[in-house]
Amino acid sequence: MELNLNRVDYLQVGVTSQKTMKLLPTAGRKATQKVAVADHDGVITCFGMKKGEAIPVFKTLPGQRVSRLELGGALGTAQEKIFVAAGSEVRGYTKKGKQFLSFEANLAESINAMHVAGADLFVCASYIYNHYCDCKDQDYYLSGDKINDIVCLPAENLGRIVPVLACQDRVLRILQGSELCYEIKVPGPPSVLELKDRDGGTEGEILYGTTDGKLGLVKIMASSPVHRWEVPNDKKKGGILCLDSFDILGDGVREILVGRDDGTVEVYGLDTSGEPTLRFEHVLSESVTSIQGGSVGKESFDEVITSTYTGWVTGLTSEPQRDEAGPGEEIRMSQETQGKIAALRAELEQLQLKVLQEREKYQQSSQCSTAVSAVPVFSINDKFALCQEDASYSLTLEVQTAIDNLLLQSDVPIDLLDVDKNSAVVSFSECDSEQPNGNFLLATYRCQANTTRLQLKVRSIEGQYGTLQAYVTPRLQPKTCQVRQYQIKPLSLHQRTHSIDQTRPMNTLSLIGQFSFAEIHSWVVFCLPEVPEKTPAGESTTFYFQNTFLGTQLETTYSKGEGHFKSDNISTISILKDVLTKEATKRKINLGISYNINEDSVNHTLKMIHPKLEYQLLLAKKVQLIDALKELQVHEGNAEFLIPEYRNILEESAQLLGEYQRQPAHLERLYGMITDLFIDKFKFKGQNVKTKVSQLLEILDNYDLNSLMDFFNEV
Repeated sequence: MELNLNRVDYLQVGVTSQKTMKLLPTAGRKATQKVAVADHDGVITCFGMKKGEAIPVFKTLPGQRVSRLELGGALGTAQEKIFVAAGSEVRGYTKKGKQFLSFEANLAESINAMHVAGADLFVCASYIYNHYCDCKDQDYYLSGDKINDIVCLPAENLGRIVPVLACQDRVLRILQGSELCYEIKVPGPPSVLELKDRDGGTEGEILYGTTDGKLGLVKIMASSPVHRWEVPNDKKKGGILCLDSFDILGDGVREILVGRDDGTVEVYGLDTSGEPTLRFEHVLSESVTSIQGGSVGKESFDEVITSTYTGWVTGLTSEPQRDEAGPGEEIRMSQETQGKIAALRAELEQLQLKVLQEREKYQQSSQCSTAVSAVPVFSINDKFALCQEDASYSLTLEVQTAIDNLLLQSDVPIDLLDVDKNSAVVSFSECDSEQPNGNFLLATYRCQANTTRLQLKVRSIEGQYGTLQAYVTPRLQPKTCQVRQYQIKPLSLHQRTHSIDQTRPMNTLSLIGQFSFAEIHSWVVFCLPEVPEKTPAGESTTFYFQNTFLGTQLETTYSKGEGHFKSDNISTISILKDVLTKEATKRKINLGISYNINEDSVNHTLKMIHPKLEYQLLLAKKVQLIDALKELQVHEGNAEFLIPEYRNILEESAQLLGEYQRQPAHLERLYGMITDLFIDKFKFKGQNVKTKVSQLLEILDNYDLNSLMDFFNEV
């Protein structure tokens, strides 16, 4: 069945957080639903639609920023009570806006995830989970990594409530009381959880979405937990922020509604075998923070309701929004539509007049000797995340008002990569990297009108670490700017993984010294991404990593007074040795350092680099031939006389040039990694081979894997 949905904008509130919009239930199937939405101003707005107009039911006074909104009520009754989390407080409101609950959870941090089930309240701060029953403390759990979301399988289906935590370390943690029952590993950091069909069924089916855009379904309460299916993010869409199950097709089977941080709204249908198929897609201009299926605009017409970062509550409705006329026919607007248009025109004229008056008033006041210019406050939603597919960092900046320009500054060498969705004009300034604290990058992005979201991609070099700064200037008067800082870590291209291949030839590094568990953990946090800031519980811990560029691996095991690191890449061990030694020296801690270099790991790493290097050399060669082949084609009038290989290059010239331009300095990066590997191998032997780098580069220019491995072994 084909799905056609049309966009309708209902209302705009303030900036919203993830999962802060819900539809209130109705008594009848055909009645329209009220919408409850909360924003960063602390305002809860509940409204319904009548004759195409948003009619407020209630609106609370401003207060602390609302981070979550959930519906609850007595078990077995309509879940129509509204619960919001603001700071460490949970407040409850009736559907008419009367406050009946104010509960202080006594958490040191703000609540960032919440679930309500009858008299049970489940709240999570960064690492802490708390369960309250009738506002009395019941259970407590300290997670090993940051908690992003929580859902609970209902007691009606399973006999007991089963809390499930989505944690940043790519794990779903299933709890029983205050104890960890078991863990389920997922393919990316889970950002959102939702019960399939809104109740999870008898087998505890849970939908999850990840920060890198994957969607999956797991069965929690089967005889053993199983991954039912997973939808990969092949098209490199945004991370998933919200999910819901709703029968938008009206075929008796609930579809899966997905909202992403790049503005994409998706509807997945399930086939007869239960596998998901994309049935509908729509792209909004800003990130989708909440999504729900229901009926808001008009009775009998189902729709997908979304709220976005800047507070737009939007519907994608199945109601036709336009009439089509045949040849010679006319379409007459209804009195209702004509009235709407007239009201909108009058409102627009009033707003334009008000803007002119306020502008004149500001100009006059700014000329007074006692004038005070207030800096306008604006919110920025930013995300700096490593993309596994192309080993680059994606920087996304979203502002509640239009962006005028963005200045990007870095004190560490990085490459800027092309992003297809980015329409901003970029210009580069000269940098003096030789000066102390010098710049390696100064780039300015000038945005087109009404651009509120900007996505950039950068690629760093492992071993070179520092700070990337983004100066964001919106189109506001008076001019103001906000700065965001992002750390480029020494092993920035490494990503957490659940396990590594222990059969690979490994190099080891061991440290012994008078340092605490917290101190060595802080050093590992400084070196590697995706390590929790909080020191792990227990006496020791182990983390596994994979290099997203090369595929080499790293194992870190450390405790008080000792640390052990294993990798199949000598350069990784070399970087760790240099940085950890430097950090210990800063704290005046003497380290006992020992290492064991496995000669076989060098050839192993070269073999891992080989396919990438061979591909890039071939790509560079093809790109060099394009201009000459085009000249021949023009001269001869056609390309029929060329051999098939050259004809293919001409046919694919646009794709080849595009790929080559999207990956600047890719070949130089691979050359640099091989050079570093060569220098690091002999550095551990106490030899300086920098004078022989020129010979190495000659071999790379006439690349052959066997010749390269022979050179590494002969020197």
